[in-house]
Amino acid sequence: MERYQQDSKQFHPKTPLLRNTWRAFWIGGLICLIGQGLQDFYMKFFDFNQDTAGNPTVATLIFLSVLLTGLGVYDKLGQYAGAGSAVPVTGFANSVASAAMEHRSEGLVLGVGGNMFKLAGSVIVFGVVAAFLVTLIRQLVNM
Repeated sequence: MERYQQDSKQFHPKTPLLRNTWRAFWIGGLICLIGQGLQDFYMKFFDFNQDTAGNPTVATLIFLSVLLTGLGVYDKLGQYAGAGSAVPVTGFANSVASAAMEHRSEGLVLGVGGNMFKLAGSVIVFGVVAAFLVTLIRQLVNM
C-alpha cells in the first residue's frame, strides 16, 4: 500500500499554491473593499455612524451574494478564488442559497426549508459554540 502511494504521488499534479493563495487574497480583499465602500456609502448618504452602518452593509453583501449565486456568477468566482470567496459573509450566503436552489424541486418545505442549512448548519452551530466559549473565557478572565 505504501509503495502504491509513493508511486501515485509522481503522477499527481502539483498544486499551484502561490497562484491559489494570490487568487484567494485578491478576491477576498476585493469583497472586503466592496463591503467597505458600501459602509462608507451608508455613512455618507444615510447619516449612519460607523456602528450602525454595519447592519445594512452586511445585509447588502448577503443580498448581492444570493443574487450572484442565483445568476450562476458566484460559483464561478468561487472556483477561481477558492477560500477567498468562501471566508467573508458572502461565502456563507452563497452556501445557503446554493443548497436551497439545489433542492427546490422537492418543494418549499421539505426541499428548500429542509435542506438549505445542511452545509451552513454546521457553520452556525460551531460559530455559536465558539462565541459562547470565547465569551465564557473572557468573563472568567475578567473576574
